[in-house]
Amino acid sequence: MIRPAVIDDVPTILELIRELADYEKSLHEVRATEEDLRRALFGPEPKAFAHVAEQDGRVVGFALWFLTFSTWTGTHGIYLEDLYVRPEARGGGHGRALLTELARIAVDRGYQRVEWSVLDWNEPAIGFYKALGATPQDEWTVYRLTGEALAELGRR
Repeated sequence: MIRPAVIDDVPTILELIRELADYEKSLHEVRATEEDLRRALFGPEPKAFAHVAEQDGRVVGFALWFLTFSTWTGTHGIYLEDLYVRPEARGGGHGRALLTELARIAVDRGYQRVEWSVLDWNEPAIGFYKALGATPQDEWTVYRLTGEALAELGRR
């Protein structure tokens, strides 16, 4: 079962984020707190959204996303920040169901894209996404401004 996350899901979502970060060898980079997630997902003006996958009444996966905008299409899109299904629940269709729900939202709202990033070494995820019909955008390189470089530029 796929459903929109509710505030009571926040502790589990944070746990899943930490599991994903550990899988991606980046657990040390996770700074998010339950309060951060509550504010982002359920504050007065949410800017991020989440859906969860349940199996036997237990949350086993999630998709966390936000809106983008394309000047080329003149419409919003969805950026999938995280998609994760616990290892013991993989193969049960949860990841596909979460992406199907995001695709349904995009189509219903007239959005033109659902996009995300995947680590180059994550072959299982790459194979899964390609099987759904997703195509890599190899001509683009992601840049990030963070830490001291962000602070320095922001002070100018």
